[in-house]
Amino acid sequence: MSKTEYWVHNLDPFLFQFTESFGIRYYGLAYALGFLVGMWLLHIFCKHGKATLTPDQQSCIITSMMIGVLLGGRMGYMLFYAFDDILRRPWVIFQIWKGGMASHGGFIGVLVACWWVAKKLNLSILRLGDLICPLVPPGILLGRIANFINGELWGKVSHASWAVIFPQSATPGTPLELIEPRHPSQLYAAGLEGAILLAYSQWRLWKTDVLASPGRLTGEFLSIYGVVRIFGEQFREPDAPLIMDLSRGSFYSIFLLIAGAFLIYYSATRRRVD
Repeated sequence: MSKTEYWVHNLDPFLFQFTESFGIRYYGLAYALGFLVGMWLLHIFCKHGKATLTPDQQSCIITSMMIGVLLGGRMGYMLFYAFDDILRRPWVIFQIWKGGMASHGGFIGVLVACWWVAKKLNLSILRLGDLICPLVPPGILLGRIANFINGELWGKVSHASWAVIFPQSATPGTPLELIEPRHPSQLYAAGLEGAILLAYSQWRLWKTDVLASPGRLTGEFLSIYGVVRIFGEQFREPDAPLIMDLSRGSFYSIFLLIAGAFLIYYSATRRRVD
């Protein structure tokens, strides 16, 4: 195909824009909507007997998860992808309007929040994790779509018919005919990390007795996320130096795979709960 036949990314990251850098961004809306969907799902789980949580407990869980995702995602990005910036200019941590969130950091933030909530509400951390995991994929799905709208985290060069020309991938001022088309890896991630995990976790929770083995669903969630993330990373242009010849997304996902496998093994060796 001629480069002129590829779709050129020209989406506006703002739903409403008030100044050059301030307005209502789709990325922010994705987070807000993801939290709302998670809140609704947790309410449905409790309404249909998948958990016995009071409205106050549900609010505590969702609020804690929101804080965990936002703080963990931001700190994870700065530590995993922009550590040199922290050393040179520590104040960049607070410049959230410039973007910069890491999903693996978000997982760590949720883990810490989950531990705190379990301790505060006297709940089993494994049972709580199994309830929280199915709430996560909608936010990932919406967040990856927002990545595509922003024109960030683009894929490797591709000449597939569905490849996209991302002007942001080239030096400013580069003529479009000189910019290589790339995989829309953000949409691949939306499907792999978001849609597949959403369908799987909901099926496991509603159609099987997976909750009878505390920790099992969490282990499966982490394992599947690790696998699909590593697969999706093969199409994504690395946005940071490699670690052991692996993109950082792939490298950090190995630890999720290990944690997931351990939880699956641990839950299988424990006595099932009636």
